[in-house]
Amino acid sequence: MISARQHDAGDQLRRDWERSELGPRVTMRWDPTPAGGTTGRGAPDPVMGSASAKARFDAALTAAGPGLSDVLWRVVCAGDGLTAAERALGWPARAGKLVLGMALDRLADHYRLP
Repeated sequence: MISARQHDAGDQLRRDWERSELGPRVTMRWDPTPAGGTTGRGAPDPVMGSASAKARFDAALTAAGPGLSDVLWRVVCAGDGLTAAERALGWPARAGKLVLGMALDRLADHYRLP
């Protein structure tokens, strides 16, 4: 239903969404927030990684544009099926497939995928 390029674009958006920790949490995070830009062992600070992932996620949705970003978030990030996304967005049946394809193409252009 989608090309490998479209799949890779959606996968990148999903990774940025997960890394930005925008999704719901089941429990509280108990790990300490390190001071400075790295943890004590020189590893990257997870808080800063989360912030940069959120910036990438926001830039990708902005590049997709209004209307297209809605279907991307619902299908790629929230895991809704096309039928549920169409219903939630008030679209006619089978419109989601076409719009999702356009959104994924625009996202692939944003990520500069071959």
